[in-house]
Amino acid sequence: MSGERSAKAGAEAKRPRHFRDDTKEPRSRDSFKQLMVSLKRIVNDYPPDTIAPGGGLYYGPVSIAYLFFVLQRIYENLEIEGHSLGTWAAQYLAYAQKHMKDYPGPDLRRCGVSDDIMSMVAIDAASTRDFDLVKELCDFASVTSDPDATNEWLYGKAGYLYLLRVVKVCFADDVEAKQLIDETADEVIEAIMDAPRPWKWHNKAYVGAVHGSIGIITQIVLTDVSHAPKLEAELGALLSYQYDSGNWPSSIPPGRDRLVQVCHGAPGVIIALQSIKQYFPKLQDKIERAIKRGRECILERGLLTKEPCLCHGISGNALALEDVDFEHFLSYTTNHEIKALEKDGLLERSDDPASLWTGEAGRAWAWAVADKGLEKRLLGFNDV
Repeated sequence: MSGERSAKAGAEAKRPRHFRDDTKEPRSRDSFKQLMVSLKRIVNDYPPDTIAPGGGLYYGPVSIAYLFFVLQRIYENLEIEGHSLGTWAAQYLAYAQKHMKDYPGPDLRRCGVSDDIMSMVAIDAASTRDFDLVKELCDFASVTSDPDATNEWLYGKAGYLYLLRVVKVCFADDVEAKQLIDETADEVIEAIMDAPRPWKWHNKAYVGAVHGSIGIITQIVLTDVSHAPKLEAELGALLSYQYDSGNWPSSIPPGRDRLVQVCHGAPGVIIALQSIKQYFPKLQDKIERAIKRGRECILERGLLTKEPCLCHGISGNALALEDVDFEHFLSYTTNHEIKALEKDGLLERSDDPASLWTGEAGRAWAWAVADKGLEKRLLGFNDV
């Protein structure tokens, strides 16, 4: 057995991070057809009771429920295997709720979008428009506004801001609910803004969307644009960290120029910048130049050998590109292409192959973006 592990480790060490694009012309696939294939694969290969609980909106049954919850509003009459998208959302969510006693709930180290309880409350509040659930979600600010709570998106305060926005959108005509959400968001944003700089996670000053400063800045600005001027200097500094290659370092001080993916590197920074650049007019030219250089890096090094997904795969990287390149990258995320990559010994399989940020559900989201011409955003991060 130890020999098998050594052989596997050796193979992974030799596997390149990305593969070369040998196609001579941009190509595309039927986005709706691929979306349907992807959604059918989720419900057939990964039915609710086969998905390990945990992971919030990032991975696990809640993340898949959230995909179906969002898509049902985009494809109102679509059915998968005889059931509406809303029904599938309810089934995955119900399975997650069966394990409610197993979830520890938010604490100072885990109070972002990865928290199952907060994520489920947010989805329930958004779907039922129950004001009591809004109050329940806002009560979690007793944890998320604590100065010692982490600040980033996946495990921290910034992710909680995303959950508040999801609910606020669904209470657009409810003054009382909106006021409560805004007051809660103000409290959390104040805690983030008062935190020592640079923001750190596990004692490192990360830069990227998932754990770093661009993710935190994005969540603050999308929640309350009035804070943009106060964050201008920090965003300007972040732009200056860009390597000559067009990529960004994972953390500061910068090390090797290695990772080109949403969680660490140019793709996540670009997707974040696209959603907030309008609020930083003084940095507009710098942002546009940075995006252009970053996209050049993605085109060169962004066809990753990790299984296509949002966090660290081709699907996420594609969302950072313009239309023709976006569709071209997505053409490498079909089941046929994934099998070809595996046959060539290049594919690194996901540990969570069904989920929103780590697998099939994320691929489905990217196909939906292509099919409907939606803004190229990351579901669970900056789609609201």
